[in-house]
Formats: sequence, C-alpha cells, structure tokens
Amino acid sequence: MCRVIVVIIQFFRGIVDHVLEFIFGLYWDRQREPVPDLGRDHACLTESAVSLARRIKNGELKSEDLVRAAIERINQVNPILNAVVGERYEDALAEAREVDQRIAMGITDDFFEKPFLGVPFTTKESSAIKGLPLTYGLWSRRNQHASQDCEAVIRMRAAGAIPLAVTNLPELLIWNETRNPVYGTTNNPHHTGRSPGGSSGAEAALMASYATPISLSSDVAGSTRIPAFNCGLFGYHPTGESTNLRGLFDRTGYEPTMFCLGFISKHVEDLAPLTRIVAGDKQKILNLDRQTNLKDVKIFYTESFGDWWMSPIRSDLRNSMNDVILNMEKKWPTQNSPKPFYHEGFNYATKLWQYWMEKEPEDYFSLYNNGNGKPFILFELIKKITGFSRHTLNLIIRLATLRFLPSVNSEWAEKLTRDLKKHVCDTLGDNGVLLLPSGPIPCPYHYIPYTGPYNFGYWAIVNVLKCPAVQVPLGTNSKGLPLGIQVMAAPGNDALCLAVAKYLEQEYGGAIMACKAKGRL
Repeated sequence: MCRVIVVIIQFFRGIVDHVLEFIFGLYWDRQREPVPDLGRDHACLTESAVSLARRIKNGELKSEDLVRAAIERINQVNPILNAVVGERYEDALAEAREVDQRIAMGITDDFFEKPFLGVPFTTKESSAIKGLPLTYGLWSRRNQHASQDCEAVIRMRAAGAIPLAVTNLPELLIWNETRNPVYGTTNNPHHTGRSPGGSSGAEAALMASYATPISLSSDVAGSTRIPAFNCGLFGYHPTGESTNLRGLFDRTGYEPTMFCLGFISKHVEDLAPLTRIVAGDKQKILNLDRQTNLKDVKIFYTESFGDWWMSPIRSDLRNSMNDVILNMEKKWPTQNSPKPFYHEGFNYATKLWQYWMEKEPEDYFSLYNNGNGKPFILFELIKKITGFSRHTLNLIIRLATLRFLPSVNSEWAEKLTRDLKKHVCDTLGDNGVLLLPSGPIPCPYHYIPYTGPYNFGYWAIVNVLKCPAVQVPLGTNSKGLPLGIQVMAAPGNDALCLAVAKYLEQEYGGAIMACKAKGRL
C-alpha cells in the first residue's frame, strides 16, 4: 500500500515538475546568453592537467603562458557566468615565471618531480586561500579574508599547482544552487538561464567553459557531482574520510564526517592523481593504484529510488541509463551482464542523510549569524518575505527543515544505514560497481530547486554510505542539456569506479563542453 502511495505521489509530482519547467522556461529561455568559443591562443586549456604538467616539465609549454591563458579565458566568460569572486592573478603569474626559470635552468631535484608543476587551479571560496575572500556567502562576513591556506590548498601547492582564484558558492554550502547575497547567482554555461548546481557550481561552470585546468571541490550531499552533472563533466567523490578537511569551517580535519574533498574535470585521467594529492597518507584507503580488468567487473544498477521526497526520474535520464545497460550487456562477458539492485534504504535516502547531517560538527544556526547568536527561523522567514533579510531563501529553508522536521529515530536510522551498507558491500564486493541515477532532472532552471529541495537524495546516499562514486557525462538530451550517470563502488574500491568511468568516457565521448574550441597550441 505504501509503495502504491509513493507511485501516485511521484506521478503527480512529475506532472507538476513538467508544468513548472514550462512556466520557468517562458522567462529563462529568453535570458540565455552563449559563452564565447575558446580561441586558438587558449587551446592549451582543452588538455588534461596531467598533460599540461608533462608539457611544462618537457619545456613544450611555459607555465606563465598557461596561467595567462586561464586568466584571459576567465575574463572572457566570467561576466556571463559570475563564477570567480576573488583572484590572485599577479601572484600566480609571478609563481609561474619562477617555475619556468627553474625549468630553464635544468633543475631536476624534488621541485621538478612535483606532479602538477606549474598548472593553475581554482577552488570554491570556502577552501581558504591566504589573502582571498572567505565569506561562505554570508553578508555578515563580506569583508573577511583568509589568514592562511586550508590543508587542501597547502597540499596542492606542495604538488606544484598554482592557486589562481576562488569561486562562488551557496550560503554555508548547503543548497544545490550557487547563489548568495554577497556575490549573487552563478549561471550554467550550457544555458545561462539554468543552474550549474551547488555547492561547487561555479567550479563546474568554469571547467565546462575551458576556464580552469583543475577544479578542487568538496561534497557532503553531491556538491561535487551535482555541478558536474549539470555542466556535463566528470565529478569524483572518493571513499569517505580519505581527505583532510582542515580549514573548512574551522575544522581540525579529524572529525567523523560525510564531507569529502573531490574534483571536477573534463578528463577522467586527472581524477586519481589529483585525489592522491589531497588524500596524502590516506590514499592507501582508496587503492588507486589497483589494476582493474574490466572483464572481471560486475555491474549492478538501480533505476530510481522509492523516496517520495524526490522527483521521479525523467525519461531522458532513464533512457541514458538503459543505453549504458544495453551497451554493457553487449560488450561485457555474459556472467557479468548488468543486474538490478535495490534495498529498502533507498526509499529513505533523504531521511538518512538528514539524520547523519545532524551529526556533522558544524552548527549552522550559529554560523548563520557568524557566531553572533542563533536565529529565530520563523522571524527570519518574515524578514525575507518583507525584504529585510540579508540571507537567501534557500538557506532559511534548509535551516527550517533541520529545525522543524521531526527528528529521525537514531536506532532506526543507524540500523538501516548499517543494513544498506552491508548489502551494498556484500553485493558489490571488491569487483562490483552500482550504476545510480545522476539526479531526477537534467540541468534545472534557476530557482526550480525550491520546488524540489530534496532532489539531491540520489547523490546524498553516496555520502551516507561513504562510498566512492564518479558522475559520468552521457551526451545530451533533445534540448542539448547534459545527461549523466553515477558509478558507485564499495568503500576502498575507487579504482573500479574510475576504470568504469574511463570506459564510459571512451564509449560516450566524454565531457560535454559548453562551447567549441578552435585548434590547439
């Protein structure tokens, strides 16, 4: 009976979703502004970070030229995207010139061995870079700047990468759109009337526009993978608790958490070596050096969740998953043909995430006012309606759900999480992956997420289980919007996810870029 009710709710919700999309489209389709194509002078920005570092070390490309190309490209696209909110361009150029000088001198010590020597990177503003803004999107912090680098930036610098800029984010990072009262809204380069996702939406927008070679992100409910999906890119969430979060919201980096650093990229080959950098000594948890024979990999799939809080999966996304399944049935060995997988826990994805989110160390109610007292949420909503609030409606909604939704029974939530994780681990083992939907709706219009605030559940379940997962682009639908699928494995089997993602990259053409690239240096 409960299942029938869920089916009925999702049927009517699907109708409402289509009606809302039609209405929103009447306005936003007229606001669409194309991103300029990448010129020949900037063609190096099409390459992977691994390739760029190799060319710099071999003397085929100067780091200064690469950094300058990225700066010039950002200046071309940022007026359209509103992605970059703080920069250190002159310092980055000076650091790039130093790299070039040392290479020209023939230095071959440890400096030369740095894996991403001379390659610039961007990261969202919450990943502290000394001297750059650190507002978390809060108006009360609009004049604050980072006094030191966070651990991830320290490690990226040690690997030779050059910090270039910080990018936009939702207030306090807890919304699947990129908007705040300090910097405004970031647009999707595929369609500027649509959302790039959140909370790493600005990073994905830059990457899909050929404006950054490396995009450092973080993920507590899909914040790396949602933007990658919306912008047609690869987004990697490694096995939980494998990356150090020191410096994020004043964390020490040792708290139990669903948060994990990750990367958004145009190329699968960048994901493992970049993650090794931010994982450091913990990279052994990930087993990234494991050799994978695709013929031995078992494939399972889940077409949708029975969680009534979420919108139903659109037909174009269902069709793209079915196409992957048919592809694997044709090319995979018979004994490893894709098989359906389901567990009751998927019916409660959002509720499980809500429970574990309450265990995170951040006190969002205190952060709301930058530590100056906790808000009365109903009063904040009234202030917002009457135009007196300096906060976004999305943050008020998220805090309202944390405050007013009934508490989740801890015994029930922890038992169901254990059972789901055990079932996943027992089924997948060390040689199986699970294909999951990359969300219910491709690339929604701006503000549409207000009508489906829990549609992130398809990503959040990965965080709950602390499993590795890669969002993989699968071409576009009839409207030219990116499609995708998630590849998840049991904890510690990151190499399996990346191997299957690499296979799908080859089969489906890889990243869906928002503009054309003319030639190559």
